[in-house]
Amino acid sequence: MTNSRTPHPAPRVVLRAVLVTVALCTATACGLTGSGNSDGAAGPDRRATPTKSARPTPSTAGPTPSATTRSPKPSARATSPAPTRRPTPRPTASRKAPAARPAGPARPVVAGTIAKGLTTPWDLAFLPDGSALLSERDTARIDRVTPGGRVGTVGRVPGVVHEGEGGLLGLALSPHYSRDRLLYAYITTRTDNRVVRMTYDGSRLGAPKAVFTGIPRGPQHHNGGRLRFGPDGYLYVPTGDGEQRARAQNRSSLGGKILRLTASGKPAPGNPFGTAVWTYGHRNVEGLVFDPQGRLWASEFGDKAADELNRIRAGGNYGWPVLEGRGGAGRGYVDPLAQWPTDDASPSGLAYADGSMWLASLRGERLWRVPVAGGRVTGPSKAFFVGTYGRLRHVARAPDGSLWLLTNNTDGRVSPRPGDDRILRVRLTR
Repeated sequence: MTNSRTPHPAPRVVLRAVLVTVALCTATACGLTGSGNSDGAAGPDRRATPTKSARPTPSTAGPTPSATTRSPKPSARATSPAPTRRPTPRPTASRKAPAARPAGPARPVVAGTIAKGLTTPWDLAFLPDGSALLSERDTARIDRVTPGGRVGTVGRVPGVVHEGEGGLLGLALSPHYSRDRLLYAYITTRTDNRVVRMTYDGSRLGAPKAVFTGIPRGPQHHNGGRLRFGPDGYLYVPTGDGEQRARAQNRSSLGGKILRLTASGKPAPGNPFGTAVWTYGHRNVEGLVFDPQGRLWASEFGDKAADELNRIRAGGNYGWPVLEGRGGAGRGYVDPLAQWPTDDASPSGLAYADGSMWLASLRGERLWRVPVAGGRVTGPSKAFFVGTYGRLRHVARAPDGSLWLLTNNTDGRVSPRPGDDRILRVRLTR
């Protein structure tokens, strides 16, 4: 006889229903069915919220043994967002280190001739466009020289008298040249050496006006004459003793000094003696330059013992005519930082470039390099171009970083060479 009893639900179906009910109750109690935080924090991890299609989470009592039971998943209450792991950076090839710059001071190499056929060139003043104004001592002429070698006369300074080492000497642009178009010049007249200024509008010179007068002139020698504006905006003017030695130690005389003036020719504020005098005890300073830290340096002609490179300090007494060269520091004088026999130097123009002072030498017919740092000489001096180009009057750092080197073989001391005088372009290499 057929059994008509209603069959009982399969045990596996009942078990699954119970587990679903438990999971839903657990999720509701934990608040996993909410809609997120209201304070702007991130909402719950939606991966932990059961859905209708999700398998139920077993109770904490452990899984019920069954042939079809899967490995238990952690409870939603115990689940926390996994920490974000940053990807491990992939190794990259190391950049090639820049080649080390060769040690030691720079070496000068003549790269060519900028101009030739000049007459006693003396000083340079670089214009904003990279060209330069050039003074010719004996002719009183000012030329404009371009880096490409074009030379044109922009004017002649009236009132200049050339005798011996006198004439049209130093040049300096006003610190405010872009506004005032003023060019300063140191000139010799029949009665004195003086500083004048004139306009230069890019094509021609204006009439000169006296700025500072009464500097002693020598019958033939020792007129000084370089001009440089300092980083303080004041004009520094080296003078010679005018062949009268006693002037150098006499602070009331303008001879044998370095003067410090305002742009209008007055003694600059802060001068150590309340006059135009900045330093004294000089024989004949013709080279003057500021280093990048604003320290003033000067090259000076000695008599028979030593030519000098000096660091200039306000109020300093540099010894002439009591002594030449070193040996005065213990007696209240300022010693030179470098010195040479007078036959090897007779330094005129002075420049700073690439960690060294560069001195153009007349009698020595060479360019001296003196490495410096921190206001001190840091290595031995070295001579270049000895006898190659004859007498060297001036060296100046051009805006492009090269040096412009002026020969001076038309000054009456030696026989000129074909093409003299000239401006050489010198590159510094290592």
